[in-house]
Amino acid sequence: MIDFQTDPSRYRHWKLSFDGPVATLTMDVDPSAPLLGGYELKLNSYDLGVDIELADAVTRLRFEHPEVGAVILRSGNASVFCAGANIRMLAKASHGHKVNFCKFTNETRLAIEDACANSGQRYLAAISGGAAGGGYELALTADYLMLIDDRRSAVSLPELPLLAVLPGTGGLTRLTDKRKVRRDRADVFCTTEEGVRGKRAVEWRLVDEVVPPSAWEATVRERALAMADRPAAKGIELTPLRRKIEPDALIYSHVRVALDRAARRAAITVFGPDAIPSDLAGIHQQGDRFWPLAMARELDDALLHLRLNEPDLGLLVFRSEGDPTRLLAADTLLTKYAGDWLIKEITLLLKRVFKRVDMTARSVITLIEDGSCFAGSLAELVFAADRAVMRMGTATLHLSPLNFGPLPMGNDLTRLATRFLGEPGSIDNARARLGEPLDADTAESLGLITAAYDDVDWTDEVRLLLEERASFSPDALTGLEANLRFPGPETMETRIFGRLTAWQNWIFQRPNAVGDNGSLKRYGTGERPIFDPQRV
Repeated sequence: MIDFQTDPSRYRHWKLSFDGPVATLTMDVDPSAPLLGGYELKLNSYDLGVDIELADAVTRLRFEHPEVGAVILRSGNASVFCAGANIRMLAKASHGHKVNFCKFTNETRLAIEDACANSGQRYLAAISGGAAGGGYELALTADYLMLIDDRRSAVSLPELPLLAVLPGTGGLTRLTDKRKVRRDRADVFCTTEEGVRGKRAVEWRLVDEVVPPSAWEATVRERALAMADRPAAKGIELTPLRRKIEPDALIYSHVRVALDRAARRAAITVFGPDAIPSDLAGIHQQGDRFWPLAMARELDDALLHLRLNEPDLGLLVFRSEGDPTRLLAADTLLTKYAGDWLIKEITLLLKRVFKRVDMTARSVITLIEDGSCFAGSLAELVFAADRAVMRMGTATLHLSPLNFGPLPMGNDLTRLATRFLGEPGSIDNARARLGEPLDADTAESLGLITAAYDDVDWTDEVRLLLEERASFSPDALTGLEANLRFPGPETMETRIFGRLTAWQNWIFQRPNAVGDNGSLKRYGTGERPIFDPQRV
């Protein structure tokens, strides 16, 4: 089983240190500690285990160290910044693992960029030694890139000439969309194994600054301090999740997952809050036990567990239980105290977790039943679903201000705005019903659900819906859902994931990359790969 829970006391590959408002996140990969076994993590190369630690560190910096305004990303290996994803791991891993590895890595790097843009924690990449492939992609997430000018340090994206694949974690997109690298220069850069160094790297906007070795440490420190404009605040501790893993269930404090392998589905039930503090002081006192934060962490862990450990469960069924008025009270606190650093981080975490739902390669069905508490922020699981059905009777759906802005999708639109892309008046109609208990007929007339069923039809209609969904081709469903979930404007984020799905997913199955004579299999053997020359 792959476990996504860790903490700094268990890190094997990263070191965190602090100097006032500046933190240093040092990549020092233990070659003898791969996640899957059977390969060495040489030259600061990484696998999913390295990224799990990085994701944990990024989250802890945001919640436990709000006093930090700048984070220096650097290497603990004197000869290399990072050699990218481990080639032996990629060569032996299943196709599904490779794609999920790339997806998780992308999500983690977007979390770094989210911290830079929204949390006041700006990242500086101090590149000493080679930053190749995924190593350079990691550096690209930072606000500011510095390269030591020592004639051996360079940045490169050599996946195409070396491995017959593409940079799988957003490298091409960040070159053109974020760094604004000219297309022809990007073409030269991505087909040159040795990469680019020195002044040319600055001229091509691959890095922001090159610094001579004699001034390196002082300049890195100076730049980080200039970025670290952050008011002092006291963080909260992120304690280990209370989680029980059973053969057919995952049990948390606020989330339960029932695994039905025969039906190829997982039923995820989210339980609403029992009690909500009355003010901001009470929220800080509760810390990571405050329901929105606790629930978000548990749901995120459950989604990742299902993604990597239960690949055959292709259908997620969301349910909820609880008092919707308490959930709306929690939303009211998130809105009322939105300027507080902790409230901001909780809201940003909710945003990222719901994005994880959007990005899941599973069908998502939400059932709104008697006793449900799909209200406000939790109603995002209704709007994220491929279909949402509601039982007529006492079941209700509630909207809050959080449904109209603070929790956007990767396309930078809210889920309601995405839902009503061709119906702008429908958003106004929904906003006019803020806070009201909406019964099934009203929710259906407002377009907030797919269908409403009465007591007589409910059981059979739901059964048919779930059985039909499980009978379709998983590959076709993944393509269908990925296309339908993200209408509207393209963003760097949607392009990264769209290209990962459409290009890397395909290229990673082609014999030129993974066949017996392909680049991934022959890399390091001294034998040249043999390519099928046909363009498809």
